[in-house]
Amino acid sequence: MLTRIIVAVLLAPAFLAVLVAAPIPVVTVMVAGIAAMGSYELLRATGAASGRKSIYIVTAAAAALIPVCYWQGIESWGVPAVTLALACMLFLTAILAYGREGAVPAESILFCLFGGILIPVFLSALICLRTLEKGGYLVMLPVVAAFLTDIGAYFVGMFLGKHRGVTMVSPNKSLEGFAGGLASGVVFMLLYALLLQNVFHLEVKMLNMAVYGLLGSLVTMLGDLSYSLIKRQYGIKDYGRLLPGHGGMLDRFDSLSFAAPAMWVLVSIFPAL
Repeated sequence: MLTRIIVAVLLAPAFLAVLVAAPIPVVTVMVAGIAAMGSYELLRATGAASGRKSIYIVTAAAAALIPVCYWQGIESWGVPAVTLALACMLFLTAILAYGREGAVPAESILFCLFGGILIPVFLSALICLRTLEKGGYLVMLPVVAAFLTDIGAYFVGMFLGKHRGVTMVSPNKSLEGFAGGLASGVVFMLLYALLLQNVFHLEVKMLNMAVYGLLGSLVTMLGDLSYSLIKRQYGIKDYGRLLPGHGGMLDRFDSLSFAAPAMWVLVSIFPAL
C-alpha cells in the first residue's frame, strides 16, 4: 500500500501537469506512449503476439501513430489507414504461418487490433478534449470521472462493503462499493464544477455536470471490469510491473480509456461549459 501511494504521489502530478498545461505535441507524445505501452502489455499478458517480435513492434507502432493522427487532425483518413495497415500485416502473418509451428490464432489478431487500434482511439479522446476551447478544464473531466470514481468505490467497499460477489469477474467488489463509485462520480464532478465556477469564474451547467458524473462513473466501472475480465480469463494478476504497487500501464489507465471517449461524446452533444 505504501509503495502504491508513493508512486501515485510522484507520478500523478506530472501526468496532470502535462495533460492540462503542456503544449499539445507533448500531450500527444504522452498519450502515444501510454497507448503503445498498453498495447504491448495486452499482447504479452494474453500471449497474442505468439512470441513474434514483429507483431509486438507493429501493434505498438500503430497504437503510437493513432494519437498523432488526432493531433494533426487527419483522423478521418489516418485512423482507417493505420487500421488497414495493421490488419493486413496481421492477417498476412497468420496466413503464411497457418498450419505450421507458431501459427497465429484468429483471436490473437483480434487482441492485436484491440491493443493497436481501439485502446489508442479511446485514449486519443484526451487530445480531442484538450484541443477544444477551455480544453485545459475539459480534459480533467475523464480524470475526475475515472480516478475519483475508483477511489470512492474502493473506500466505500472497504469500510461498508457487505454484499460481495456482485460479479465473479471481480468477486471482492461489493454492491456498496458500486453504489459508492456512482455517488463519488456525481459528487466529485459537482465539486469540480464548483471549483470552475468559484475559482476560475467559468459559467457551468450543474445539471450537465451531474450527468457527466453519473454516466462517467458507470462507464468507468464497466471499463475497469472489462480489463479485469481479460485478466481473469488469462489467469494474470496485473498486466505488467512498470508502476510498482499499481501493476502495468493498462492497470492504471484501464478506466480512463473508457472515461475519455465517454466525456468527449458528452461534451460534444451535451456541453456543460
